[in-house]
Amino acid sequence: MIIRSADTGFEHPVPSEITPPSAYLGRREWLQRLALGAGGVALATWAARDALAQGAASPTGLPRLAARPSAVAGAQTVERVTSYDHASSYNNFYEFGTDKSDPVQYAGSMKTRPWTVAVEGLVNKPQVLGIDDLLKLAPLEERVYRLRCVEGWSMVIPWVGYSLAELIRKVEPQGSAKFVEFTTLADPGTMRGVRGRVLDWPYIEGLRMDEALHPLTLLAVGMYGQVLPNQNGAPVRLVVPWKYGFKSAKSLVKIRFLERQPVNSWGRSAPQEYGFYSNVNPDVPHPRWSQATERRIGEEGGLFAKRRKTERFNGYEVQVGALYAGMDLKTFY
Repeated sequence: MIIRSADTGFEHPVPSEITPPSAYLGRREWLQRLALGAGGVALATWAARDALAQGAASPTGLPRLAARPSAVAGAQTVERVTSYDHASSYNNFYEFGTDKSDPVQYAGSMKTRPWTVAVEGLVNKPQVLGIDDLLKLAPLEERVYRLRCVEGWSMVIPWVGYSLAELIRKVEPQGSAKFVEFTTLADPGTMRGVRGRVLDWPYIEGLRMDEALHPLTLLAVGMYGQVLPNQNGAPVRLVVPWKYGFKSAKSLVKIRFLERQPVNSWGRSAPQEYGFYSNVNPDVPHPRWSQATERRIGEEGGLFAKRRKTERFNGYEVQVGALYAGMDLKTFY
């Protein structure tokens, strides 16, 4: 477990007051076993609330980071949760380097306090929100989501946050706002990758307005009952579970409402391979590899682990499929 000091971001209570990830995961696995047996639904709900009650105290004054299990449809998978060690050490965060181990090795230098997110563009109430403002904007929920990378690997991660729609309603988008653009931190002083030319910095992503307003679209401030580690996008990031992971922009500094579709960073860099929508689709291969199967990180076998079949929309088709009614989903874009 990574406990950050005041020099690297959030201040934490003493380690003895924080539930170890292993204990958290043990409760989750117990919950899953209960859910499979007689009376499992009621017992699983009780077990989940018990686990959340043991969460870490919030450094910002909130009673818990993992305040409550989400009631949003699709927000609680019972699949086995990926270990904290794997989820916090196997990352794509090119601002710190292109190797999966670079973020955990180098992200500690990023300062996450003070931190602000500017909300601008076609809104009636443009504003600059500090991280404390964001933490208090809406009740925090636990969302256990599948994460599917365009590279063909996946994880299951318990996030902490709230629907992005909560923030969107607060700033009152104008009728002409059709898209939302997300800009992330690009600090060459603390982000070694920004000094290179892998991408045009800063990293930019975007969503259509109805995608941004969907209840599953999460503004995340934590994972595993704790604040986000730097390498996972501290102190605030986007999580869009039905899209390939590069759509879930990390370490946000600006949210802008636009009339026209923004150009996302990977779309600018390699438009023949990465489009704007990038919904998970096993039937549409990436131009250089198949998307029909995936490798779950942490499963026995490592790189040679048995591959599982990829689900359309990453398993969230019931919740989000209507967003794309009538669209051509036969292309990677």
